[in-house]
Amino acid sequence: MKILSILSRLIDYPSDVLYAHGKEISDLIANDNNLNESDKTALLAFVEQRFGDSLLDWQSDYDGLFERGRSLSLLIYEHIHGESRDRGQAMVDLLEQYKAAGLDIGVRELPDYIPLFLEFVSTQGDDNAKGWLQDIAPILALLTVRLEKRECNYSAIFNSLVNLSEMEVDLDALREQVKDEKRDDTKKALDKVWEEEAVTFGGDAVNGGCPSNTSKPSETQRRDQDVPIQFIDAANKLNNESVRS
Repeated sequence: MKILSILSRLIDYPSDVLYAHGKEISDLIANDNNLNESDKTALLAFVEQRFGDSLLDWQSDYDGLFERGRSLSLLIYEHIHGESRDRGQAMVDLLEQYKAAGLDIGVRELPDYIPLFLEFVSTQGDDNAKGWLQDIAPILALLTVRLEKRECNYSAIFNSLVNLSEMEVDLDALREQVKDEKRDDTKKALDKVWEEEAVTFGGDAVNGGCPSNTSKPSETQRRDQDVPIQFIDAANKLNNESVRS
């Protein structure tokens, strides 16, 4: 499913290389057979606006969204396990799933980084891709409604991914769930995090170091057999626990 690779690049940090190919990206979105017309329209509007701005403005906005606070984290397990010990084991298990499907990633890559995950899923064939997307659809939906709440057009990308998964997700229920959430990217909220957490040095690909750029799997790493990711039941987890402020 080639569109997943395109959406992966749009979610990743805006780069000079990406910024130089706005027209090609628009054409690929417009001609894709997997997206519905509503999602195409929203994604094309996203591309027009983001590529119409300066790259520096886009990068600044991106930093403010995804690099501050945790509610919009692009790490899948951040939304499932938080800082619990289960997160480290989940990382190890996911790495094993990647290897079983023929993908080796760099030691500094965080396997649950959404752009990396999507790059991998894009090589797995259309039918299997839907199953992999369904595994994280509750997380994608949560990011969709949180971005909508901030009136941010990145919501179009995550909503498109939910639709591509073909999984039924009650977005209205999630909107109700997050409507009273307090922002976690304010100076006050960030200062509180610094006060509560110990300082650590260096990256740790298992326990939460900084993600590096994504590594796209080659065609030789493609496996069309189904190798499911053993996520916990994220939908029940999100429904049973209160959303973290």
